[in-house]
Parts: sequence; C-alpha cells; structure tokens
Amino acid sequence: MALSGKLTKKLVENLGAGRHGDGNGLYLVVDPSGARRWIVRVVVKGQKNKKGAPLRTDFGLGGADIVTLNQARERALEYRRMAKQGVNPRFNARQEVPTFEEVAQQVHIDRMPTWKNAKHGAQWINTLRDYAFPKIGRMPVDSIDQPEVLMCLSPIWTEKHETARRLSQRIKIVLDVAKSKGFRSGENPVTAIKDAQVLAKVKAKPKHHMAMRWQDVPAFFADLKTRNAMSAKALMFTCLTGSRTGEVLGLRWAELDLEQRLWICPAERMKTGEEHRVPLSDEMLAILEPLQALQSDIVFEGQKRHHPLSNMSMLMLLRRMKVEGVTVHGFRSTFRDWAAEVANAPREVAEKSLAHTVGSDVERAYARSDLLEKRRRLMCEWSQFVVSGKIDGQ
Repeated sequence: MALSGKLTKKLVENLGAGRHGDGNGLYLVVDPSGARRWIVRVVVKGQKNKKGAPLRTDFGLGGADIVTLNQARERALEYRRMAKQGVNPRFNARQEVPTFEEVAQQVHIDRMPTWKNAKHGAQWINTLRDYAFPKIGRMPVDSIDQPEVLMCLSPIWTEKHETARRLSQRIKIVLDVAKSKGFRSGENPVTAIKDAQVLAKVKAKPKHHMAMRWQDVPAFFADLKTRNAMSAKALMFTCLTGSRTGEVLGLRWAELDLEQRLWICPAERMKTGEEHRVPLSDEMLAILEPLQALQSDIVFEGQKRHHPLSNMSMLMLLRRMKVEGVTVHGFRSTFRDWAAEVANAPREVAEKSLAHTVGSDVERAYARSDLLEKRRRLMCEWSQFVVSGKIDGQ
C-alpha cells in the first residue's frame, strides 16, 4: 500500500523555491537554482542535543529527480522508525548503493551553480545520457570497472574522439564523487585505462571553419547591403567586427557607447571570460543607428520581441545567397588573413582584435593594455576595405 501525504508528483515538479512539507517530517526543498531535494526531520527518542533539548535532526534523502515521491516517503518512514526506537539514523540508516545514473544526475545538480551557462550544463549531462546511461546507467556505481567503462568509450573512441575524451572525463568525475561518498573504493578505472594506454592513440585533427578569401569580401558585402533582413544586418556587423556569432546575436544596446564609439562585451558573454572592447567604425555605426528605432533591448532582434535572432539565422542566409563552403565563424579567419597579408598589422594587435589570448601568463600579467587605439585604426581600415575594396593609400 502506497504511503500518502500532501504533495503530488505534479507539485514536486512545479513548486517554487522554498521548503514544502509532505507531512510526518518529510520536506521537498527547492533551491533558487531550481534544484530539488528531499529532507526528513526526526526527533531521536531519549537523545539530547548540546542544550539538553530533544535531538531533532534533518537528513538528506537525495535529489527529487533521482528519488521519487514514494521512495522519499518510504525512506522517511524508515528514518522515523529508527528515531522512535532511540536509534540515530545518521549512523544506522541502511545505505543502498546508488546507480551510476543516480550519482551522475546528482553531480549535475550539485554543479549547476558552477556552469558557465545553461548550455554547458546541458552538454555535460547529455554526453552521459547518450553514451553512458544506456550501457552502465542502471548498474550500481560500485560495480563499474574497466570493462564497463570501455563499453562506453571503445565504440566512439576513434570516430568521435573529442566526444569520447569528454565522456571519459565525465565518467571519471562521477566515479570520483561516488568514491568520496563511500560508494566505491580503489583506483578509478578511467585513470587505469589511461595509464595502461588500453585505447589507441588518436591524433586529433584540427577543425578549421571554412572561410571566404579576403579578396571576395567587398563583393559579398555589397550583396549583403541590398538585403533588408535582420540576419543580413547581423552578418554585416559580424563581418566588420570579426566577432563570434553568439557575441553579435546577444548584443544589447546597454553594451554600446555610441558617443565613445565602443562596444563593451561583458566577460560572461565572452569565450575567454574576460571583458572585450570593440572599437566601432563609421561603417559599423551605420548598421547600428537605424536599428535604434525598433526600441528593443536586443540590437539584432529576432521574431520574438526583445529576443535575438536564432544562432542559425546568419548561416541560413549564407545558404540562401548560394555562398557555399563558408561559415559565419570563418569571417574571423578572413579578417586575420587580411590583417597579416594586407594591413601588415602586428600580431598582438590582430589577435587582440579577435579577443584571442596572446602570450604566456607572465606576458599577459605585464601587458595590461588591450591596444584599443591601435585596434581602432586597424578595424577602421578593415571596414573601409570591406565597404569599398580599398585601404588607405590606394
């Protein structure tokens, strides 16, 4: 017979932040981050706390995405029975070994505040969901050894090596956490596989984004200028600034200082995690200023009010323009080639323009300047070339 209480499955999934009672000392705790976990409060018969009052203690029962409502009620009942008999559940509760998936899901919840963004957090658990859970997800975490890890890694080790490498890192983390909680002992099998070089060495092939020749950019840009679509405006701005797709599409008016002719992209939106100042040329301002009339929070607004264009919008525009073999990200490479071959720009200036990290840690510690004015001159020359096909002196 199922135990009953105030909560329902729907409430467990949808209740907001706070502590929500089910009855008989069982609570659902919803953190501000949205993470949900169970706790039970019991009073241990005959035992006193330091102040001489009855010993009342809260015990965690696991995350609500792993432990169902009925399971939480059953575990809470077990704790209450022990407490009623004068037994402290902290030292006597029956500890079941969780499955690999249960531990992985809890690790994911615990690390939510540390993810750089929601997308990164989703990628972490999705890799395990796709390649590990189908094979070892239901296994007790203490029964996973080298053969089980190899079942996950071997099928994709050469064909999807980068994915396999990340998968191995994430399996290792889950098993390390399980060991720290007392569910495992001995060496981590992922470490043993690596040290023994069980899997073949794979030489990773660098992936290059297909780029347009810099000589072809002016004609391409002239075609873009004839188009009224917002994706065309965004692609023009991307081409001129040499910025990443996500940086451009997420651009807000609050990041722009049009009087100082600056775009200040905050650290949390940059791949490097550092604020980046982009000098704005006349041609860039000519794209931005008419868009102010839309009165949107987002500069390149999509179909939904105050929301950006889809991250595929510019690539799809390239396809409609019949521009084959070129990616949006590739325009960064195009700019870099032009800066070296035509503008003869110093390496540091060109790399800083692309928000690349330059030099060793020591070199960066002493090189505090972001070379803004030198970069401004370079970006103005690039803009002039893109728009007219000429540079200063030609």
